[in-house]
Amino acid sequence: MRMLAMAMAAFGLTGTALAAGMLKPGDAFPAWRLKDQARKEVSSTELAGTTYLLWFFPKALSPGCTKEGCTLRDNYTGFEKAGVQVLGVSFDAPATNAKFVKKDHFPFRLLSDTGKTLAVEVGAADSTHRLWARRISYLVGPDGKVLEAYPDVNPGAHAGQVLADLAKLHPAK
Repeated sequence: MRMLAMAMAAFGLTGTALAAGMLKPGDAFPAWRLKDQARKEVSSTELAGTTYLLWFFPKALSPGCTKEGCTLRDNYTGFEKAGVQVLGVSFDAPATNAKFVKKDHFPFRLLSDTGKTLAVEVGAADSTHRLWARRISYLVGPDGKVLEAYPDVNPGAHAGQVLADLAKLHPAK
């Protein structure tokens, strides 16, 4: 069992992010530019002035990622009401992400970090040799700074957790 754990770590198969590799609230989120499932370029520059949730997921169409994506989809009106754009990020190609969006009727874009550059910068991967992104998320504010960092995402509860944090950040008047 110990050998399996060591092999998984060596090949980047562990799922939780190391806290040291994560950005923290108040940190500037790095500039990025990725292609969505329709091969349209999306960038942090385009999203400047808006709040967005960037959720990294290991593999399109896999059970855990489907659960997380569907939970975000099912709570999407809450994100819209809060003025938050939801964007998923994986190492999958745009065509694979397009199948995922179509199959599960996601109202949000899925981005392809095939070079794994952004993932390494924000702690979703320790190196470009990692096979899958860690299941982490960032809530990024209109000023481009991290509002909340989620180092250990529970796929079925994540949407509710983010919405609760948004309510704390922007309480109803």
